[in-house]
Amino acid sequence: VDLPGFGRSRGFGALSLADMAEAVLQQAPDKAIWLGWSLGGLVASQIVLTHPERVQALVTVASSPCFSARDEWPGIKPDVLAGFQQQLSDDFQRTVERFLALQTMGTETARQDARALKKTVLALPMPEVDVLNGGLEILKTVDLRQPLQNVSMPFLRLYGYLDGLVPRKVVPMLDKLWPHSESYIFAKAAHAPFISHPVEFCHLLVALKQRV
Repeated sequence: VDLPGFGRSRGFGALSLADMAEAVLQQAPDKAIWLGWSLGGLVASQIVLTHPERVQALVTVASSPCFSARDEWPGIKPDVLAGFQQQLSDDFQRTVERFLALQTMGTETARQDARALKKTVLALPMPEVDVLNGGLEILKTVDLRQPLQNVSMPFLRLYGYLDGLVPRKVVPMLDKLWPHSESYIFAKAAHAPFISHPVEFCHLLVALKQRV
């Protein structure tokens, strides 16, 4: 399911995280394993918090409950996020392409992965600038670290060791904060492990499905 305003989910403007989650729920089966990548991880997490009866298990991929750096919390510096918002207004296409390249940077197959990601993303209608800015605003402001402490269902968190957007330092911190969850780090992946390590990625999901 494409997030509201992105890809094939047209007809939406900038939304709050809560409104985005409600819109996605309208397209979902009554109960499912929810997997969210990056910003989508926040959306899936929000659905777990507000509609747990709709969720068999939660999987977050290259996602953080708090993307923005805070006191004693690693993340994206607020001025970097603000810079992206300004750059979207100044040079939309180039900024999107730079952001896509950042998601595979550092991997052994970075160029190949970046081409695959770019081909997939640019094959679909581009989101409006206000939709992208709304997504960046969610990344700047949302913090679900404490609310997700109470999640009791199966919860798998997947990360890339080389991720430049979700620092690997958050992994042991969340292991401690959410002892009920499981984490796995792809040693040579960045922000898109499903592109750089598809077989390993799918094995983990199949194993989770067999448990639930």
